[in-house]
This record gives sequence, C-alpha cells and structure tokens, in this order.
Amino acid sequence: MINKLLSALALLRHREVRKEYRYFIRDTYFCRLVQGKYLLKDYVFRKAYKVVSFNGEFGAELQFVIPFAYWHYRNGTLKKSISSQFTKELYFFSQNHEEKFIERVNRGDPNEGNYNFEMPRILHSHNYDMNKWLAVPFKETYQNNVFVFEKPILIVANRYSMEWGGPPVSFFDKPILSFIFHKLAQEYTIIYNRPLTQHITKDHNEVVELNERRWIQEEHPEVILLEDLYEEKKSYANNFNHLQLLVYANADHFISIHGGTSVLASYFGGTNLILSKSGAEHYFGCFQTLYPKLSGATILHAKSEEEVRHYVEEYFVKNPSEKPVIGNQPHL
Repeated sequence: MINKLLSALALLRHREVRKEYRYFIRDTYFCRLVQGKYLLKDYVFRKAYKVVSFNGEFGAELQFVIPFAYWHYRNGTLKKSISSQFTKELYFFSQNHEEKFIERVNRGDPNEGNYNFEMPRILHSHNYDMNKWLAVPFKETYQNNVFVFEKPILIVANRYSMEWGGPPVSFFDKPILSFIFHKLAQEYTIIYNRPLTQHITKDHNEVVELNERRWIQEEHPEVILLEDLYEEKKSYANNFNHLQLLVYANADHFISIHGGTSVLASYFGGTNLILSKSGAEHYFGCFQTLYPKLSGATILHAKSEEEVRHYVEEYFVKNPSEKPVIGNQPHL
C-alpha cells in the first residue's frame, strides 16, 4: 500500500521522468519516510545507537552508505558498521566494524542489498540535496610516502563484467588502452587496475576475462599492474581494497569505468574521466551532480571511446608536440 501511494506521488510530482526510472524516485521517498522514526535519536538525544549494515553493490555503498555511516560518526550516533569482507579500511572511522558478508546481493526484498531502505537514499534519483550524508576524507586519511613515483600517478581503472543481465557494455578494450598508454606514459606513472576475483567481494555481476594483462606486460612494460604492486608491497596493505586506497590517495589523475570503479576514483580529487555508455546515471545526471560531491573532483563523462580520446587529449596530455611513441600497437 505504501509503495502504491509513493508511486502515485512520484507520478504526480515528476510526470516528466520516464516511466522506467520513476521507481528510483519512489524508493527515495520511501527512504526519507523511514528516516522519520530516527528524528529524535539523530537530532535531540544524539547517543551512539545507529548500526549501519549493508550487503549490496560496491558502487551504492560508496555513493550512499559509507557517507551515511560517516555522517553518524561525526554526529556522535554511530554504534557499529557491518559490511562485506575487505571493507574495514573503507570504514576507517568506525570504532566497531564487522566484515560479515562474503557476497554482495541485489535483491528486491526490503533491507536487502540495493534495496536497504534504512539508508536516507540508496539508488540514483532526481536530486542530490542530501541530508545525513558527508563526503568521506579518504585522500587525507590514506596519503602516504610509500607509493610515490618520479612522475605523477595516473590510475587507469578498468572493469569487464556482465551488466544488466547481458554482456559487458562499458569497458576499455585493447585499442583504447593502447591509445591511453601511448599518449600518457611519458608524463605519468600509469597504474592499471582491474581487480582479480580473489581481491574483491563477489556480487551478481559476473566478471568476464578480458585477457589484457599479459598483453600489457608484453607490449606496454612501462605500465604497472596494481596486482603486481600488491604482491610487491603486501606488507603495507591489509588487503587489496586497502592498497587501492593507499595508491589512489597519492594520485590526482584517473581514467575509469561506469560503476563502483568510477565511484571509487571520484573520491580522491583531481580529474576523473569516466567511460559510461549507458545507465540511469545518464538520465539523472549523476556524473554532474553526485560524483563531484564525493571529493570536489572534476568529472569528465565520456559516452564513447571517441570521447575518451578527446578528453585524454584535452585534459591529460600536457605537451602534445613532444610525445614519443612508447610500446607497440595492439595485435587485433
């Protein structure tokens, strides 16, 4: 009954929103409704009571859940946080963090995965004037003197997974990777990151093999694979997520892919070029509204490989007339 009423409200107030996206607004209303029962605890009594628990997608956790937990921490009301394995460092501010879940889910049941309506919001929506949300200072917390190189770091964060029940849509293939490496290897220390399955918590989006790692090692030895850096510097990182935070915190230049990959890269200031060919983020303008809130980063949204090339030339290449050719072109 409540869902029907909220759906009617969303229709009345947002007729301009396409039907297939209107449920995002309905769910946002429901999240706000749930928060009403915590009004006195959050703003009057302000004792540590809140247990923030989430087992949904990594992107949603970064966008909405961790900033919610951080708000409660700063508000003095965070009692405990619960999430998936390899997340302790993401909740560094939590005095009591439990790594409970071994798999991320995306079910339609209330309080499960991306439908955990105990958060003030949990998915994309029509506005991002958010209460109980604070950007988490990952960069300030994890900057270090260990992962420092002669040239500034450029993170190329790739993803190759099933999307929306079908094959991968947004990803960097070998031709576009070769373009990026050739253009930028002289000016940057390029670190390539596509986490292996053993390094992350599995979700419903199956990871597919891109077979690019050996190609990078053979054709572009100037590029550092993040998993190789992890093996080399394991004593400095508790897990792969921790390593990502340490390396990303020392970087100001990112080229990333739609999803949690791009959200994480948006947490560290500087410039983040995102390749995203499809998704609700386009419709709701998330790359122009939500993503910059994470750290004040400059977000460049490319909808095609051609736009990636354009943004690389305009925002990342510093001395185009002095570029030598580095490495070999991919064998296609």
